[in-house]
Amino acid sequence: MITVHDVTKRYGSTTAVQDLTFEVSPGQVTGFLGPNGAGKSTTMRMILGLDRPTSGETRINGSTYAALRDPLRESDQPSDTT
Repeated sequence: MITVHDVTKRYGSTTAVQDLTFEVSPGQVTGFLGPNGAGKSTTMRMILGLDRPTSGETRINGSTYAALRDPLRESDQPSDTT
């Protein structure tokens, strides 16, 4: 699950994202739509740890992207041990 809670990102006096909160549940197809300059790329950069939010937090299965051991293989499904 991806969670974004009360995320704001400012670059100087410009606010790119303001008070954004949402959840993406596993197995759910989710669109991320908006006009140019709406903050879509900035939000994705914050989820991936490429930019730090001015306030708020982003999590993937309860952890920050940087804390994930193998983020490209992260799944909330139990690992197959057979």
